[in-house]
Amino acid sequence: MTQHPTQHSTQDASQHASRRAFVGTSLGAGLAAGLAVPAAFSLFTQRARAQVEQDAAPKLKIAVIGCGGRGTGAMFNAIEAGKSSGYSVEVVALGDLFADRVVRANEGLVQAGMHEVSAQSVFTGFDAYKRVCASDCDVVILATPPGFRSIHFAAAVDAHKHVFTEKPVAVDGPGIRRFLAAAVKSKELGLKVVAGTQRRHERSYIEAMERIHRGDIGKVIAARCYWNMGSLWNVAPDAAKSDVENQVRNWLYHSWLSGDHIVEQHVHQLDVMQWVMQADPVLVRGVGGRQARTDTKLYGHIFDHFGLEYVYPGDRFVLSLCRQQDGTDGKVEEIISGSEGVAELTSGSAVLTGAKAWKFAEKQTNPYVQEHIDLQNAIRNNIAINEGERVAKSTLVAIMGRMAAYSGKDVTWDQALYSTEELMPETVEFGPRPAAAVAVPGVAH
Repeated sequence: MTQHPTQHSTQDASQHASRRAFVGTSLGAGLAAGLAVPAAFSLFTQRARAQVEQDAAPKLKIAVIGCGGRGTGAMFNAIEAGKSSGYSVEVVALGDLFADRVVRANEGLVQAGMHEVSAQSVFTGFDAYKRVCASDCDVVILATPPGFRSIHFAAAVDAHKHVFTEKPVAVDGPGIRRFLAAAVKSKELGLKVVAGTQRRHERSYIEAMERIHRGDIGKVIAARCYWNMGSLWNVAPDAAKSDVENQVRNWLYHSWLSGDHIVEQHVHQLDVMQWVMQADPVLVRGVGGRQARTDTKLYGHIFDHFGLEYVYPGDRFVLSLCRQQDGTDGKVEEIISGSEGVAELTSGSAVLTGAKAWKFAEKQTNPYVQEHIDLQNAIRNNIAINEGERVAKSTLVAIMGRMAAYSGKDVTWDQALYSTEELMPETVEFGPRPAAAVAVPGVAH
């Protein structure tokens, strides 16, 4: 049975400039300008009125587990969402494995004119998630490397917290089963759960799906999805750090942490395919490998391209292509073929051709903000919203694709779901961890 990773935590006690000092300095300068210029004073009074209204709004306390780029991004998305949901959002706790990341997150809050999170509510170490879940917060944002996600989600649910979870939510079958069990419990407790599969909250996609599902392109026969692009960031190993720390800091390239890029990134398109098909795939077959990124020090052991065919009930199929190779053509899109038309979707754009042609031409909220608006509205108005099971299934679709490409074998839904292969170790602590070997199809590992 997989155990929770454990490690003594440390609280970051670094002191930063207080928000009171920051606001006081800014306020003094603003008043001086306002007294000299009536227009500026008018602007000041408008801002002051807005601040009074914000202070009068109901408070929503959020906490963040995983303060890297996506975690801090989601934190500020949640703060922005409060302007639409009617909440005054306050960050009350921060947690990360590394102290430098919580420091940067806190500094970002101060620079944005927000309250600094007190040293007593800033946690680091492998057990930081436990401290965050025990804090006085309403919502927990989960944004660590995906290998930890199911453990952190289960802890947040046990603490009766509403959750915004980044995708994907696991890297292997055991992780998916743990997440699904916690998702069932979250529903029983009436908790609100929203996932970072933001296309589900993007107006262009929502309106296109309504048309597809009502038959505007006829019967869905097949679909294609792509995330083809160049390389992403990487962090070179530091000889002064342990294997585990180096791998966590460069987590994209180690499947025990990311699941490989088909799971970490391409899950977005595979989630759209689940949405289109309204069913789970029967099996997947495909190929993959690494040709452009072969330096194990920088790129671990993951593949840099996948080509997969998913077979869905009703003799339907999905072609899935994803790659991260510099100098290649980019394509991030979904194409759905029906008996009477075709739908082409990408972020901010949706076009249907055929007898019932249509093109999305409206404005929409940033979907990264909209997903938090939807969560906050559900909390405030007690609307049922729980995307836990859905995002777990989409993650499993990606996992089974990786399994098929790594092994060279057809993989069924049940084989992936009930797999005993655990990429995430039973316990995690700083120390040695040999990098995994690059998978060779047809060769057992």
